[in-house]
Amino acid sequence: MQLFTFGINHQTAPVSIREKVAFHAESLEQALLDFVSKQTGKEAAILSTCNRTEIYCNTHEPQQALDWLAGYHNLNRAAIDPYLYMLPQEQAVKHAFRVASGLDSMVLGETQILGQLKQAVSTAERAGTLGTLLHKLFQRTFSVAKEVRTQTEIGANSVSMAAAAVRLAEQIFPSLKEQNVLFIGAGEMIELCASHFAAQHPKHITVSNRTVERARGLAERFHGEAITLNELPEYLAQQDIVVTSTASPLPILGKGLVERVLKQRKHRPMFMVDLAVPRDIEAEVGELDDVFLYTVDDLAQVIEEGIDNRKVAAAEAEIIIENQVDDFMHWMEIRRVVPTIRALRDQGERMRRHELEHAQRLLAKGEDPTAVIEVMSRALTNKLLHAPSHALSHLHGDDCRQMETLLQRLFNVHAE
Repeated sequence: MQLFTFGINHQTAPVSIREKVAFHAESLEQALLDFVSKQTGKEAAILSTCNRTEIYCNTHEPQQALDWLAGYHNLNRAAIDPYLYMLPQEQAVKHAFRVASGLDSMVLGETQILGQLKQAVSTAERAGTLGTLLHKLFQRTFSVAKEVRTQTEIGANSVSMAAAAVRLAEQIFPSLKEQNVLFIGAGEMIELCASHFAAQHPKHITVSNRTVERARGLAERFHGEAITLNELPEYLAQQDIVVTSTASPLPILGKGLVERVLKQRKHRPMFMVDLAVPRDIEAEVGELDDVFLYTVDDLAQVIEEGIDNRKVAAAEAEIIIENQVDDFMHWMEIRRVVPTIRALRDQGERMRRHELEHAQRLLAKGEDPTAVIEVMSRALTNKLLHAPSHALSHLHGDDCRQMETLLQRLFNVHAE
């Protein structure tokens, strides 16, 4: 079996493609089971966020795995091939380390991805698709990420998605203190955004979520109001800023609804940030005159500001990762030869037992113990050295010289 990582991310594909291959949290375990049932390998973990969808697996058939990804989402393989990357063995290990350390993120040095990766591993554990290789990979991955955070300043001066959204909003409105803000969703990303916007003391905060209890818990933290998703049409016209990030497979806000809302608002502008993948707001909404709609990809330019300081820390992190990759590949190489080592030991054990049983029979007959031990030791030595001696004596030319050098190293002997 071989380690592979394949998928798409914000560097290889726009959000319009990423949303087509995203996995929803509630169906992730079943997707993992479906994957391993159709592969030669039985190990897999899926990381699916707004910026990436990646599958880490242990398989002999990587192309078959790519076919599964397309088929699972009812896509033609040719539609996603230009955006896919396939990373084998050492490249897969390095990629996992870089992702967990925030080096492969849209926000260089961000920490949220580490939590998302840990959640992906927990899901794979529950599904029973995390075997020896992936378990070792991810444990080492988390260790490397901790080392990078401890020994470098990769997270210093990092501009988050939430902070970038606030900066953009401040370009639209003279002051956020006069604006009503609506958050759709109640997950970690919305919590981060709510914290950043609340720090600007907006006029009013509303939180809408499928489960109103979760919305209420978040709203109370910021002295806001909680509503259900069904109440959105009633409340939307009052909102100046809308930030959404849910796990809905279909858009929550369509063009028709927003058009009606704009008429009610008498075409006062609306600032909207869609952080979901798949998108919560129909792309056509961005074509409306009085709407400023941004997706996760649109925030990249704001996030790039101040990146130079983090690039120095990133270079230091890359050195740490390179060393850790070498160490992990050494572990994989040792693991690869374990069956051979086990076979050698089993063969030696069979020889030992055979000679021991023969010696015990001789002792039971009353033979001299010293003579029996001498015979046993000589026979065992001959058996253990027969195979290498036979191989060396039946080779010629370069093959013979290579075998001779190998045996000298193996047994630590030097011919006089």
